[in-house]
Amino acid sequence: MNKFESIIITENVPLSDKNSFGTGGNARFFAEPTSATTFVQALQFAQNHNLEVFVLGGGANILISDNGFNGLVIRPALTEFTVTNSIENKIESKSHDNTVLVKAGAGISIDSLIQQCLKHHILGLEEFSGIPGNVGGAVYINLHYYEFLLEHFLVSATLIHKFSCEIITVDKNWFNFGYDESKLQEKEYFVIDATFKLKQTSDPLAVAFAQGRSVEIIRHRHKRYPYENTCGSFFRNFHPQEVANTEKKLIFVAYYLDQLGVKGSLSIGKAIVSHQHANMIVAHPGATSSDIINLTKLMQRMVYEKYKIIPQPECQLIGFDINPFL
Repeated sequence: MNKFESIIITENVPLSDKNSFGTGGNARFFAEPTSATTFVQALQFAQNHNLEVFVLGGGANILISDNGFNGLVIRPALTEFTVTNSIENKIESKSHDNTVLVKAGAGISIDSLIQQCLKHHILGLEEFSGIPGNVGGAVYINLHYYEFLLEHFLVSATLIHKFSCEIITVDKNWFNFGYDESKLQEKEYFVIDATFKLKQTSDPLAVAFAQGRSVEIIRHRHKRYPYENTCGSFFRNFHPQEVANTEKKLIFVAYYLDQLGVKGSLSIGKAIVSHQHANMIVAHPGATSSDIINLTKLMQRMVYEKYKIIPQPECQLIGFDINPFL
């Protein structure tokens, strides 16, 4: 760490261009630390000015209040990418194990990480191709795509404590991962970097296959889901006990919304339910977070009136004094 580094804090910074919905107000203060040193400085600034802190990743899976965030928004810009135990080193040591460790800074986007891995003939993470967000946010939510969970690849991570600014290294077990869950959601620690256990190959055909797999996954996602001005699935799926009294006992929120015919037609203001997926909301130009809130509350009421269950949003709410949903 360079002790001469100094964090730059800016004021009244728009957040609408820093999240997937493209809505929301301004951050009172904003910082983009590029190292652990400047991350510490940003947190200390917040403590010195008695400010609430929100760490912003790629801006996916969040909804920001139209009033903005009256505190310090930290968007990590740590972009380290290092590979240990590479094939070249193993050839010298006559090792036949093709496992490598990839350390990635919290600010690297998932797609950029995948491309850097493929460039170094490292395979595994391509299953997450096309998913918005960055490394820090991916660890926070335990990124998933079908049966693939980020926890399957994570080995360890470097974290910083929100108040003490202590920097620690933890292994995978520390996170207590679940589906869309991790201990990071207690918001006491933030990710500086994460280390993944992956496979490196010298077979050009295997690399070409992985690259093609990445392209196909992205094509499939774009065909099946909206990929602009949306946070992805807005409501979490139901827990089994929540649907115990429904006719089919299905946990999938999209099923109930499909039955109500909201897809591509239900809208409020500039927010509309996607024509591709009933559990995804698209914010057209000019949309506000209030449009999205009012639309989702209408969807909640419609599901409740017919099925007596209330879908709950899974996105993070930023800058709201109270939960605006049912």
